Amino acid sequence: MSNKETKTDVILIGAGVMSATLGSLLKELAPDCEITVFEKLENAGEESSNEWNNAGTGHAALCELNYTEEKPDGSIDISKAIKINEQFQLSMQFWSYLVNSNLIRNPQDFIMPLPHMSMVQGEENVTYLKKRFEAMSKNPLFQGMQFSDDPEKLIDWIPLIIQDRPSNEPIAATKIDSGTDVNFGALTRILFDHLKSKNVDIKYKHCVDNIKRTSDGSWELKVRNESGDVERHTAKFIFIGGGGGSLHLLQKSGIPEGKHIGGFPVSGLFMVCNNPDVVAQHHAKVYGKAKVGAPPMSVPHLDTRFIDNKKSLLFGPFAGFSPKFLKTGSMFDLVTSVKPNNLVTMLSAGAKNMPLTKYLIEQVMLSKEKRMEELREFIPNAKSEDWDLVEAGQRVQVIKDTDAGKGTLQFGTEVICASDGSIAALLGASPGASTAVHVMLEVINKCFPQHMKEWEPKIKEMIPSYGKSLMENPKLLREVHTSTAETLGLSKKERVYN
Repeated sequence: MSNKETKTDVILIGAGVMSATLGSLLKELAPDCEITVFEKLENAGEESSNEWNNAGTGHAALCELNYTEEKPDGSIDISKAIKINEQFQLSMQFWSYLVNSNLIRNPQDFIMPLPHMSMVQGEENVTYLKKRFEAMSKNPLFQGMQFSDDPEKLIDWIPLIIQDRPSNEPIAATKIDSGTDVNFGALTRILFDHLKSKNVDIKYKHCVDNIKRTSDGSWELKVRNESGDVERHTAKFIFIGGGGGSLHLLQKSGIPEGKHIGGFPVSGLFMVCNNPDVVAQHHAKVYGKAKVGAPPMSVPHLDTRFIDNKKSLLFGPFAGFSPKFLKTGSMFDLVTSVKPNNLVTMLSAGAKNMPLTKYLIEQVMLSKEKRMEELREFIPNAKSEDWDLVEAGQRVQVIKDTDAGKGTLQFGTEVICASDGSIAALLGASPGASTAVHVMLEVINKCFPQHMKEWEPKIKEMIPSYGKSLMENPKLLREVHTSTAETLGLSKKERVYN
């Protein structure tokens, strides 16, 4: 056992896209800041940020129908879509800044232009989609969106989905060409390479076992290295960005803000097409509507993805249940997360979400043929031998007491900060990685308020729309769209892939 003690300014726990983003922002704002990262796995971006564990949509709310609910009066509420789109634009601006500053060389290694589409079937859903299109296309953020229920137009947009489909059921789609495919695994690795070049100390195969407050107000971490030796590391500021693993560490910190919060793990599976001829026939992200009782993260979608410069085709996700909080976690993660202070919250959530639990268990039990039946709702002539099953990442949805009652399941990304800003933890799931820059700016704002006046000019240099609403500034929106598309190589129409 080692009693080695090391002091640093900032410690980031978990080498995912959130820590990568926070580290990159802090290094631009305070270049002399000393940062240490602890990651229990061998490389960066291996858990929730990994391209095979993450939907990779570049959630810009262009196609996700769960962000645009129909209200009781029949109107469509697009406020959540507006919020998420504005947040995604911040990420695009920061990535552009990194490219323009030569801190990222090849943006096409992690981001590609790709149409985003929503597709629905049945008269009622077609009426909903048309109303959604009318509400969104009036908004500057969603300019360029098209709607069609014409089979001729749809076969041009999505041949793989429309061909061989019985023509008796109404079908409609919206399409917007300014969508993207983002490989968050690749982006995470690129950002960690950049951080390494800025003298950030990245320690892989280091597991944080405990976290406690010291008498001078710093935080001390008990860290186990790959040899099993225990090291002590202290810092004035800690960010816990370890995906599903964040909840346990937040609880160990003992901060009051971390009490009465629980987590509910949801696992996922994707089907991946292994037939290049089928892959070549589809070029879009097409989102459908979630089934009744399904969690929002289980919205079925047929996605073109670019992974290792190769075009892939994924369908899913099929939800499932595992008590693990991370793919590499423990079967006891859920049980050990239940504490006296969140027991009532967790029990209330369990009682409220019996239909969801039943749905997840049913999903786990699905045979491959049953999954193929769901895929055939998208691709009528899909052949079983063309598709393989891939296990996606674990998501841990936040459970907390809200105005809606005790034990409310939250479908979103949340930051929990200590009142003095000395520690912050990231919990939750989608839209997650896509809004990483917005979320990490929120962390910086809450945890470094004394520096915000000094840092604001630099933040505005990196993110021109910081503090402004793009929707209310159409001129700025056009400038941001044009410059980010050009810098990130998204305005080039056609690319060739193997």
